[in-house]
Amino acid sequence: MSEVLLVTGMSGAGRSTVSAALEDLGWFVIDNLPLQLVVRVSELAAAGSLDYTGVAFIVGRDGRVQPDALLAVERELQQMHASAKILFLDAPDEVLIRRFEGNRRRHPFPAPTLADSIKGERARLQTIHDAADLVIDTGSLNTNQLRRRIVETFADADGGEAMRVSIVSFGYSFGIPRDVDLVFDCRFLPNPHWDEDLRPLTGLDDPVVAFVLEQEPAQHFLQDVTNMLEWQIPAFAAEGKSYLSIAIGCTGGRHRSVAIAEELRRRLGIDNAVFHRDVSR
Repeated sequence: MSEVLLVTGMSGAGRSTVSAALEDLGWFVIDNLPLQLVVRVSELAAAGSLDYTGVAFIVGRDGRVQPDALLAVERELQQMHASAKILFLDAPDEVLIRRFEGNRRRHPFPAPTLADSIKGERARLQTIHDAADLVIDTGSLNTNQLRRRIVETFADADGGEAMRVSIVSFGYSFGIPRDVDLVFDCRFLPNPHWDEDLRPLTGLDDPVVAFVLEQEPAQHFLQDVTNMLEWQIPAFAAEGKSYLSIAIGCTGGRHRSVAIAEELRRRLGIDNAVFHRDVSR
């Protein structure tokens, strides 16, 4: 067993989708197990003969998770598995309201109104959010995008101590991702959108890649960002950070940011794919 993951977060933020995505990656996923049993089950899974990529405990689906108890369980897990982490799923209140109204589910946190339930749950889970090793904001992601985000974050996990670095491209028109650590703006580059031949394409297509990367400002930008990240990434890792997310933004998230993000991944030697949040909009 390579990794142990506690998956929790706001109700309606996507635990079911994350659970399915981890199972597809070869994880042993256990849903809604009482916290008192998590450590023991983790011991049994580690001692078993089955070769799982990792073990994920989906906790708090019933809205009863207690922050102090969950953090105590994480500390126990870390004594046995150095790779034990917390993944917290989040989304803006207005998105959670739409999701609950859309499927007519009752929110597990008791309160007079749905908005009050979300507010109350957010306040109760704040300490877990703050302590989490990785926070993923699912507010701007559909189900397929969230699955891809999980796959690109956790694929080929080896359980080592190396910090996991990911890159996301996005469009400022749709908002800056709330769950990234570093943000770089490439809107100063000429926009392929205004070329009628390039407009239907994306930054994954060779003509757009050539248009963007053959510009001297793009090369200057890439060199500066690469130089900075080459010393910052080891510095973040030395401070014990488990995940580092780097975001590259342009206006619409289809052309410049996509091409720049892919080239940055290549220069940094990052193995996992880039998550292109807005390339299909």
